[in-house]
Amino acid sequence: MRLPVFVLAATALALPAYGDEVNIYSYRQPELIQPLLDAFTAETGITTNVAYVDKGLVERLKAEGRRSPAYIILTVDISRLTDAKEAGVTQTVDSEILDGAIPAALRDPEGHWFGLTSRARIIYASKDRVGEGEITTYEDLADPKWAGRICTRSGTHVYTLGLLSAAIEHNGLEAAEGWLKGVKANLAKDPEGNDRAPVKSIWAGECDISLGNTYYMGAMLEDAEQAEWANSVRIEFPTFADNGTSHVNVSGVAMTASAPNRDNAVSFMEFLSSPDAQAIYASVVYEYPASPAAKASELVASWGDFTPDDTNLTAIASHRAQALQMVERVDFDGGAGSGG
Repeated sequence: MRLPVFVLAATALALPAYGDEVNIYSYRQPELIQPLLDAFTAETGITTNVAYVDKGLVERLKAEGRRSPAYIILTVDISRLTDAKEAGVTQTVDSEILDGAIPAALRDPEGHWFGLTSRARIIYASKDRVGEGEITTYEDLADPKWAGRICTRSGTHVYTLGLLSAAIEHNGLEAAEGWLKGVKANLAKDPEGNDRAPVKSIWAGECDISLGNTYYMGAMLEDAEQAEWANSVRIEFPTFADNGTSHVNVSGVAMTASAPNRDNAVSFMEFLSSPDAQAIYASVVYEYPASPAAKASELVASWGDFTPDDTNLTAIASHRAQALQMVERVDFDGGAGSGG
């Protein structure tokens, strides 16, 4: 009998550790992964149970230790995946299927985690006030021509830190800090909200460009009010000046260190890397499949082509502490319009 997907609201709740099932701790909302779970069960006969853990996933696994019933964690952003690995709550997976399906840049070199979908960190540009091709690189964001014209979310958010970490990897600490100061000097107002809020500000005429993840376009178009914001902008894929690639991040999967049934966990992970599963997941979350063998949805493909950065995400994640210190040092989230 298949148990229903539920939301984990307290640590007193626990998933069963049945040998013929896969128990999942998911940062992603259950409705977003349910199509995948249904397809996995239909193909393998293995049932799934999901606990939605939007905060404290690593801490929960550490507290549960070897008693944890979870086989799998599904989460977003390289920082969360590397945090789980560094906390010792994941284990290595040696799978030719996973290694063959997921590009090396989007998986842990030691096999602790594998990217499932990717999202580019792009520019939302006003259709009315920014010409096509007017901004082409991340470095352009620090150009004084954009003074008072940029909106973005907090500098301490993991998505912003991810891009800044990539800038450190590509351009070095000194250049990255100069760039961050230049972006701050160009802000129209203090950073706020998520990636949708700056797009709303563009629609309202408060700024002309913003940074955001690609999937927010799909999410906004799905909402009657926010669709108007989305239709006021277009997506531009900026690149790093040194190599012509765009920064990407991932949603990913890892096996817990305590997985009660390793074979079932590997089967689930390998299923997630298949072209059909990749297409299902990427379509639901408006992201790009990690596997080159899978196609993006028609909507996502309509946003245009770009060349993703092939630097392994673990190298970029290694700069996260430096990025956070840099954000705090230049006081990025305060005093918009000042270079610090």
